[in-house]
Amino acid sequence: MKLREALNIKTISAGVLAAIFGCTGPALIVIGGAQNGGLTQVETISWLFAIYFFGGILGVFLSIRYRQPIAGAYSIPAAVLVAGALTTNTLSEASGAYLIAGIIVLLLGISGMIGKVMRWIPGPIVMAMIVGAMISFGTDMILSIEEAPLIAGTAVVLYLLSTALTKKVPAILPAFIGTMVIALAMGQFSLSGMEPALVMPQLVMPTFSFEAIISISIPLALLVIGAENAQATGVLISQGYKPPINMMTILSGVGGILASLFGGHNANIAGPMTAICASEEAGEDKEKRYGSVIINGTLFILFGIFAGIAVPFVTAMPGTLVGTIAGLAMIGVLLSSLQSAFSEPKFQVGAFFALIIGISGISFFGISAPFWSLLGGVAVSLVIEQKDFKDTAVNEGGDKIKIIEKETPKIESVSTIE
Repeated sequence: MKLREALNIKTISAGVLAAIFGCTGPALIVIGGAQNGGLTQVETISWLFAIYFFGGILGVFLSIRYRQPIAGAYSIPAAVLVAGALTTNTLSEASGAYLIAGIIVLLLGISGMIGKVMRWIPGPIVMAMIVGAMISFGTDMILSIEEAPLIAGTAVVLYLLSTALTKKVPAILPAFIGTMVIALAMGQFSLSGMEPALVMPQLVMPTFSFEAIISISIPLALLVIGAENAQATGVLISQGYKPPINMMTILSGVGGILASLFGGHNANIAGPMTAICASEEAGEDKEKRYGSVIINGTLFILFGIFAGIAVPFVTAMPGTLVGTIAGLAMIGVLLSSLQSAFSEPKFQVGAFFALIIGISGISFFGISAPFWSLLGGVAVSLVIEQKDFKDTAVNEGGDKIKIIEKETPKIESVSTIE
């Protein structure tokens, strides 16, 4: 399929919305972490340049290469992790730790280990992890209605009306435009803080500290693999794709290495942005949805290059608007994942534990809930659902087990809320 055929109103809309989500709330987390860590404006802009520029390139390359909506960005939980580490480590030491994390991810991808592990994890547990990790988008949308009923409530109403009246335009698009107009009319946008200016990113010379490597490198590598890549892989499988897991891991490692040279904590496959771009909001034809990542990645690249100019306008956008639109964009993914997780009788207890662990948001050793969700779900199923493993496995030479793969059926009910 030619690229121009993959660019239509739905893929463009989904790509723009994914970029708006990625360039607003997550960018604010990075900016806040940089301020708390005492970074200068140039160092902050360099950090933003690294994660958006290389993340955008990563997504564009993978989407064109594999014709799948595989978005690239960075780990949001990892941004929180390294923001705290910057208070006790210099930027140079942190960059050294980022570099080591990228090398760890790269080596794991080259080994092929990640692909094998992901194929062995039961599908219902992966889908339940997706719901647990992303259900906060839905609950935040409802909380936004309580906080700002006019702005958030209007977005939901416009979304529902658009869904009922037309299928030609993604319902999320009029919801976003209408809410933006109301927010502007109410004076909810306020420019403050950093002054818009074109700032050139600067290289950071990494130095290596044992403490930084232990406290940053290992948790960061686990977050990239166990949270972002796992989320993105689960979303793609739930939508009927066969993602190139090992290549996604390899390029996440390369992205982390390149980003570290500019003080960026990583550039890897992005779970939430992949979820938006792979959802039915990007079109009924899944073969064309990769076009949404082309748009998303291009906007990320531009945001990284012009971060010094764009950031002040991002900080001006109301948080309730961003949260509501992100929640609406996730509806299709959440419904699809829920049905895939609990529509069959196998691995139900493991899937349930994966779901509640993901919802809990727990964090141990600096590693966030999605990783523990997968680990906990599989552990529970190994203890009490061994029969399900036997029923869905095929022995290869007596020493290997391969989970039978099957394409997730299209969920017709989702189309009613597109």
